Amino acid sequence: MKNRLKVLRAERDWSQAELAERLDVSRQAVNAIETGKHDPSLPLAFRIARLFDMRIEDIFDDGDVA
Repeated sequence: MKNRLKVLRAERDWSQAELAERLDVSRQAVNAIETGKHDPSLPLAFRIARLFDMRIEDIFDDGDVA
């Protein structure tokens, strides 16, 4: 799944470790989500969206052209 997590993190000048701490996940989890190797769980996607004050669909793109 494509996402804007890396861009949003960089705009705030946060490292992957800083973002991981804010989300209560590992740095490796942040890296896996940013690189598209892993999709976040729904609860984690909600935490990410709240952290950036955005909607989930504004951060993550499942490729569905509905």
